[in-house]
Amino acid sequence: MLKKTFKIPDMTCTNCAMKIEALEDDLDGVKEINASYHKLEMVIEFDETKWSDEQIIAAVKKKGYTAITT
Repeated sequence: MLKKTFKIPDMTCTNCAMKIEALEDDLDGVKEINASYHKLEMVIEFDETKWSDEQIIAAVKKKGYTAITT
């Protein structure tokens, strides 16, 4: 498992953070997502053999947000 931080510059409220955290239920191999709109970032713990940074960025984009690797 790998833990990584992504910046989410267009996250504006707790509802946004909850939408991003809901990805945890949709993505097999993702253990945990913690999103903070105060910090404009998410910390995700995932199986790096199942997910790449690009795939995670694409999944966040499908929810309507921009993810940037840090």
